[in-house]
Amino acid sequence: MKILIVDDHTVVRDGVKRLVEALPATAIAEAETPSEALAMFRKFRPDVTILDINLKNGSGLDALRRLRADDPKAKIVVFSMYSDIVYAASARRDGALGYVSKSAPTDELLVAIEKALVGEAYVDSETTALMARHETSEGGTKELSRRELQILHMLGEGKSLTDIAQGLGVAYKTIANTSSRMKEKLGVDRTSDLVRFALETKGGRMLDRERP
Repeated sequence: MKILIVDDHTVVRDGVKRLVEALPATAIAEAETPSEALAMFRKFRPDVTILDINLKNGSGLDALRRLRADDPKAKIVVFSMYSDIVYAASARRDGALGYVSKSAPTDELLVAIEKALVGEAYVDSETTALMARHETSEGGTKELSRRELQILHMLGEGKSLTDIAQGLGVAYKTIANTSSRMKEKLGVDRTSDLVRFALETKGGRMLDRERP
């Protein structure tokens, strides 16, 4: 089995290497940036790629799309510091087979790798619980487009609609109209409800801080 580890922290890569070395017949390659990831992917042709979301000089989600564009059959497990269904939904929509939070037990990453190897999807238990809570038949992040997920995440980071419009380089009206569509899809009435939804989907620790 050939595994490519893409993460911009040496300590994380070393930890993942020690973990996956327990798997049979494992050859390992590493990369830190999206461009390095694509170059190593083309050279190494891994069976499974373990990909962080926050990378040096770029986004892991952008790297995911580039890897999948190079090889639509690429088997990728996103390994993220975020137990966040916004990120998880984005990763799944862009073709990742697995999504595992770095706060999850180590055996969950091994399960995700083994499942990805045979083409099966896997999401860690904490993120799965969050997704089950929010992805109902009447609404949820599964209904949102990639751009809408991006806007939702930016709202969760405390950005206003004006900030988002400036950050994405589009007109305020465009973001306001998109926000209205998101409210309809998620079944909420106000922008503040979108913000609360974004905060709640960022993970159990943030949700716990909001409880009395």
